[in-house]
Amino acid sequence: MTRLLGYCGLLALLYGCSSAGYLPYAPHALDPTVLNSLVSSASQANGVPVGLVRAVLMAESGGNPSAISVAGAQGLMQLMPGTSAGCGIANPFDPTQNLQCGTGYLRSLLKHYHNDVTLAVAAYNAGPGAVDRYHGVPPYPETRAYVVRVLNAYHSY
Repeated sequence: MTRLLGYCGLLALLYGCSSAGYLPYAPHALDPTVLNSLVSSASQANGVPVGLVRAVLMAESGGNPSAISVAGAQGLMQLMPGTSAGCGIANPFDPTQNLQCGTGYLRSLLKHYHNDVTLAVAAYNAGPGAVDRYHGVPPYPETRAYVVRVLNAYHSY
C-alpha cells in the first residue's frame, strides 16, 4: 500500500498541476481556442514568449479558470491574493485579468533573473526569496519537478 501511494505521489508531481491535479484541457478547462487567444494577447502585451506563458498556465491550472490551490492560489495562472492585489485586479478568476497579471509577474521574474527561464520558472513556483536564498532552483522536490515539467512543455510548444 505504501509503495502504491509513493507511485501515485510521484505521478502527481510529474504530471499533475500545482493547483488541484488538473490536467491539460480537463473538463473544467477553457475552450482551447479561447485560451489560445487569451494567452497570445497576454504574451504580446507583456513581452513574454507565448510558449512559456502557455507552459506555466498549463502546469498551474490545466486551463481551469476557477482552479484554487491548497495554498490559496487562484485562477489560470494560480495567483496568490497578494500578487492579484499588487496587479490591482478585481477578480482573480477572470481569465483575462488573471492572465495579464500572471504574465506580467512572469515578465518581472524574467527581468530579475536576466532572462534565465529556469530561475524565473522556479521563482514562479517557490518564490523569488527561495531562488535567491539557494542561488538557483531550490531543493524542493515539488519545485524541481515543476521546473522540469514547465521547461519540457515550453520547449514542445
